Parts: sequence; C-alpha cells; structure tokens
Amino acid sequence: MSADQAAVPDTGAGDAAVQEGRLRRDLGFWALTAIGFSNIVGSGWLFAAMYAARTAGPASLLTWVGAGVLCGLVALVMIELGASRPEGGGTVRWPLYASGRLVGTLVGWSVLLSVGGTAAEISAIMQYADHYLPDLYSGHLLTPTGLGVAVGLSVLLTALNWFAVRMFARLNNLVSVFKVAVPVVTVIALFASGWHSGRLTDHGGFAPYGYAACLSALAGGGIVYSVNGFQAPLDFSGEARNPRRTIPASVLTGIGLALLMYLGLQLAFLFTVPEGLLGDGWKGVNFESPFGQLALILNLHWLSSLLYADAVLSPGGSAYVGVALNARHTYALAKNRTLPRALMKVDRRSGIPHRALLLNLGVIVVFLLPFGEWQSIVSIMGDMYLLIYAASAVAVAVFRADPGTRMAGWVPGLHWIAPLSFVVASEFVYWSGWHDLRLALPLVLAGLLIFLGMRRSVHDGPLAGELRDGAWLLCYLSGLTLLSWLGTFKGSGRLPAPYDSLTVALFALGVFFWAVRSGIRHRTSAPRQPAPAAE
Repeated sequence: MSADQAAVPDTGAGDAAVQEGRLRRDLGFWALTAIGFSNIVGSGWLFAAMYAARTAGPASLLTWVGAGVLCGLVALVMIELGASRPEGGGTVRWPLYASGRLVGTLVGWSVLLSVGGTAAEISAIMQYADHYLPDLYSGHLLTPTGLGVAVGLSVLLTALNWFAVRMFARLNNLVSVFKVAVPVVTVIALFASGWHSGRLTDHGGFAPYGYAACLSALAGGGIVYSVNGFQAPLDFSGEARNPRRTIPASVLTGIGLALLMYLGLQLAFLFTVPEGLLGDGWKGVNFESPFGQLALILNLHWLSSLLYADAVLSPGGSAYVGVALNARHTYALAKNRTLPRALMKVDRRSGIPHRALLLNLGVIVVFLLPFGEWQSIVSIMGDMYLLIYAASAVAVAVFRADPGTRMAGWVPGLHWIAPLSFVVASEFVYWSGWHDLRLALPLVLAGLLIFLGMRRSVHDGPLAGELRDGAWLLCYLSGLTLLSWLGTFKGSGRLPAPYDSLTVALFALGVFFWAVRSGIRHRTSAPRQPAPAAE
C-alpha cells in the first residue's frame, strides 16, 4: 500500500485503479513537448512584444529571461512530482494526497473553474474570425450566429479529442509545427525588410524607464502569462511512455522553445518599428495588431495575411490542448470524489475519459453564452489554475518529509526550491490584479460547499481534522484577496510598490511552512486502509 492511498482512504480506489489502467501509454518526448508548447503559445505572442517594449523599452529582453527563470523554478517542483508519481490529471491529485480532502477539493474546484479559460480562447478565435466573417460579434458579445459557430467549434474540438490519445498527439504535433513556423517566418521577414541599428541604446538607452520597469512588465504586462501553461505534459503523465525520463525533459524543452521564440519576436519588434513612431519613446508605440500592422507598414502584405490566419489557429491549438487537459482534470476530480465517480470512466477502446469530455463540453457552452458581464468573469477563470502551482510546492515538500514516500530525486535542492516556488506562484496570483481576484478568489472559496456536499463521514476522517489540515488554504486565499485590495495592481494603492509584492512574498513564505506542517500532520494521522498501489 502506498502512503498516498493511505492518506486518502477511499472504498472506490479499486475502480479508480481499473480506470487508470485503461489509459494508453502512447505519448513520447516530442508529443509531450508539443503539448506543453501548444498550451503556452496562444494568440498572446502577437501582442506581448509591444506591451513589454512600451513598459520597459529594450530592457524588456531581461524581462523575458526573468519570466523564464521564474516559470522554470515552478516547473522544477512539478517535474519532481510528475516523475515521482505519474498519473492522469496528476496536478489535481497531488494536493489531495499531500494536504487532505479540503485542500484537494478547493484546488480541484479552482481547476474546474479554469475551464472558462478554454471558453475564453474560443471567444478569442471568434473575435479574430470576425475579421473574415462579419456579424459574429455585436459589441463585446457573441451574436446568435457567433454563438452557433463557437458551439460548433467546441463540438469539433471535443470530437477531435474523442479518439485515441495517439491521434490527439499527431494532430497537435502538426498544429505545433505551424505555431513555431509562423513566428520564425515573422522574425526573419521583419529583419529582412530592414532594421534600425542602435535600437538597444537610442531613445532613452537600454532601460529608458529604469530597471524597475522590468518588474512592472513582468507583473503587469502579461509577460508571465505568456509563458504560463508549461504544466500541460504533467497532466498527461499517466499516458506517457517512461514518464520519469520524458516528463522532465518535455516540460523544460517546452519552456525553452517558447522563451527563444518570445526573445526573437521581441528583438524583431525593437529593431523594426519605424523611427517615426518613436518620437515619444517606446511608450508612444501603439498598435491594435502589432505585428500585423507592422507588416503592412513595411509592405509585407503576405505576412500580414499569414498573421491574421495564425491569430485564429494559435488560440485554436491552445483550445484543442485545453479541451484535452480539461478532460484529464475532470477525470482526476472524479477520482478525488470532488465530482461524481461516474465521470471517472475511461473508454476501453480509446483510453479516453469520454464522460469527462462531454461534461466539459457542456461547461464550455455555458461559459460562451452572452450574459452581459459574464464574459468578463469567464476571462479570469483561467488565472485560477495558478493555484495548482502553489499547491504543488506544498505537496513536494510534504512528500519529501514523509519517510513512507519515495521521490524520484530528479531535482536537487528542493528544500529551497519548494518554498521559493510557492512564493513565485503567490506573486503570479497577486499580479493578476484586484479587478480579477476580487471575483476569482471568493469563487474558489465557494468550493467549501462542494467539500461539504461530497463528504461521506463513513469514509472520511473527522470534519474538525479536515478543517484544521486545510485551514492554511482558507487563510491564504483570504490573505491574498486582502493584499490585492491594498496593493498597486489595480487595487487601492494603500500598500505602495514594491512593498506590496514584498509583503505578498513574506506572507506566502509564512503560509508555506504552515501548510507543510499541516500536510505532514495529515499524512501521519489520517485513517489508513488497504488500497491498490496502482492508483
């Protein structure tokens, strides 16, 4: 019996092991790398270079490197978990194992809410497609025609995920090749059309707005979120060949490829913006479609057409992977008993959780409905997946402290990487801004109702013990909400920069050690019963 199952008693563990065994182990290194890369690179690459340059000037290059380092720290924690305990939808299983059912339910609920992120990608496709097919949008809302097209696209993406994971991987590989090729062609074409020397030192110097602006670009310019999504291969670890070898390499390769692409695009933007547009410095540069309009200015009409086409395909590729990820999350949440166990069923022939796919299709369609301000709420739900990063940092520290748990040992220095990763993940959530967090964090706390509704006293430990073990997460979410209101990221500004981010870091560090102590106590005191080690 594994310590994981012992810490989470469950009379349905045998059935869960059977369903897990039906998953096909068909994904190799390149398939997993393509999944990670495709999940990272949506349509945001068309805008990120301009926003970074407007905020930090040429020093934005340092911002991209910083974003890669920060995401790499978080990735190392998740790599160790994925290599140690590969499992379908593992990112929503590890918090349950490490911290108990309350934490597992709240984190799982936040992941379920993040299905809205896939709906937002589909909405983005509709916005770009409106360039070719008018009448898809009226103002900021989908028209009946647009809703019909969006629902049809959602059904198509679900259908493409319906068959074996090998087919999903092959199609995603093709999409990923296109998503790499278009940015590379863009960089080459822009430089070939002519470039302006001295751009790294002219117009105010390398850091015209100070090096502190690099942090502003990192936090508020969307840079972090442009390299977010690297965790996707981990949720397919239960379908990977030799996960201890392929998972670490695929996650880091996906981050590295995305970072190289963003650096190339940033350089191309810095060196090819016409001199006449820089009269007011980098802050004065403003395009509605940066690379598309830049291509038109440089008489590269063919490139502009290609970029508009990619503006539809890139979010389409991300949505395609998102549908697949959502199905693994829902499958794992059913194993957690956050959702009914019937959703855990895996098809014998294809190895795909069909019921989970259908549920998520229904959720996506509901999120697409044009209910006024509903769209603004849906767009923030993708940010809630960031809580997985913080919960994973706690999980890896708890597992390391448990003598009954074997770790892969792939990542050295976890004793300091784990708390640093928790702090970085907390900053990622905080940098989302008060406008988003004032809605998102209370919605996550609403998962308490699901925890109580799905709880079965016959199988679970005492309620008081579960509340005690998970209290750190309740305080963590409440504290982040308060700090977000006090801070400078669309908050009241009562806590000025950079002291707001520093306060978040100190707060997060204290919560991390509290969470680890609670997790260790949970794993040593939870009721134990036999369960198959296969799950």
